Amino acid sequence: YCDNASIACAPGQRYHGRGPIQLSWNYNYYNAGEALGIDLLNSPDIVSTDTTVTWMTALWYWMTPHAGRVIHDVVAGENGFAQSTDIINGGLECGPDAPNTGNEQQRITYFTKMCEALGVEPLGATSCNA
Repeated sequence: YCDNASIACAPGQRYHGRGPIQLSWNYNYYNAGEALGIDLLNSPDIVSTDTTVTWMTALWYWMTPHAGRVIHDVVAGENGFAQSTDIINGGLECGPDAPNTGNEQQRITYFTKMCEALGVEPLGATSCNA
């Protein structure tokens, strides 16, 4: 996933999903690296090979505003899980023209199974298409 519009991609590097939150896109690797003091743009594989960096990038993404919204904050609100999907995958899974709504349904299934295993009820909406 490379979008050269704002941040140039490093030659030969791939910015596919890595880590617990599946950090992807060159601009996210760049911004996470800037925040953490690590050159992730030129060394994106570190996110999957160094466990400290793996969790640092996940926490960075979880606590950093994306389009003005912080995942941590919305999960605790009434739109919870649904809005977290919208922040992470937006137009890919949410909305009437989203091409991957099946992925959203699979994510909801996993989420509800995890909630059941933990003995908790999901809070708020689970679907960003409801």
